[in-house]
This record gives sequence, structure tokens and C-alpha cells, in this order.
Amino acid sequence: MKIAPSILSADFANLKDDVSVVEKAGAEYLHIDIMDGHFVDNLTFGANVVKALRKHSELVFDCHMMVDEPEKYITDLKNAGADIVGVHLEATPHIHRVLSQIKASSLKAEVVLNPGTPVMAAAEILPLVDQVLIMTVDPGFGGQAFIPETVAKVAELAAYKKEHGLDFEIEVDGGINAETIKEVAQAGATVAVAGSYVFNAKDPAMQIATLKEAAR
Repeated sequence: MKIAPSILSADFANLKDDVSVVEKAGAEYLHIDIMDGHFVDNLTFGANVVKALRKHSELVFDCHMMVDEPEKYITDLKNAGADIVGVHLEATPHIHRVLSQIKASSLKAEVVLNPGTPVMAAAEILPLVDQVLIMTVDPGFGGQAFIPETVAKVAELAAYKKEHGLDFEIEVDGGINAETIKEVAQAGATVAVAGSYVFNAKDPAMQIATLKEAAR
């Protein structure tokens, strides 16, 4: 299981140091939540933060866009140093076009599904993506409780992936801790976003080690 600490729960005044801690602890991804105050109520990071952190980290920058009109952000994220760009299926009527634009920018493309969106709503574009993010909470805020019903969605997606010979990572985001990561790992998840569980602890490095062990 790859661990993707979410800087939504980090100390905004010390992002560089917090990123360094989780990178040294063995995290593979850095999850960067980009919110515009429209698609979700919260307003967070943009390409400027991605660019600032890129100078200080070799982690895979996993940029999760929770924005309206996501196509407007792709070029800026590319230039800032993003590696993976995720777009919500619910955020655009032109999901194939946006994902194709991400791929054409030499970035890895991710489609994101809200808890209320069925896996099969994304079936037609699954051959195009490098990663699928199953939201295990409703998007927009950190620190929410894990939605148990989403485990079945992860299992459904993993089964579809195997049946159709597809090759993409299955990421989960929301309420991930030492218990819930076991459930999603058994269901087929390969990447886990963890925010408050990592950054709200006294020892974030120990939390990452605990997650990796629990997911085995």
C-alpha cells in the first residue's frame, strides 16, 4: 500500500517541514487538495503551493482537484510540478475531454468518485486513467469519519479492473486510520490518503509506519 499524506491536515505555516517529515518516513505520494470554494465550500491550495513545495520534495505530487471547470487548472499544475491530476466525475460534463487533456500534458490522469457516485458511472473512461480515487468521505473537509459502505465500491472497482485487464491504481481518501486501511486494502485499494491521522499526531513518521503495517 502506498501512503499519501494529505497536507490539508498539515501545519500551513510549516508545510516544508511537514512534507520533509513524511517523505523521510517513507510516504510515496503527497496528496494536495485543491479546492475552489465552489465545487466544495472550502478554499485551499493552488498551483502556487505545488510550485513552492516542488523545490523541496521528490515525492509524487498527487493533486486532487475539487473545482468547477477543472480544465482551467491543468496547465498551471503541469508547470508547477504536479505528477498526478485528479478530476471529479461530478465536476464536469466532459470528463473524457478533461482526462485526455491531462494525459496530453504528460501527467497521470485520475478520476475521482464521490461516495454517492456508482463505480459504473466511470466505466467508459476507466481504460484512460492511471488512477481512480474512491472518496471514503464526502469531499471538502478533513477529519471526517470513514463511510463503511465505500468498501464495497473499492471491491467492485478492483473486480472490474481484474475482469477487464485494466491497469490503474485504486486510491481511497477520507477517514483512513490503522483500522480502516485494513478494510480497503483487503478490498483492493493500492493507495491510501491519510491526513489528520498522520499530521495531527505527535509522531507522523510512526503513524505512516503503522498504516503500512496494518495494510499488509
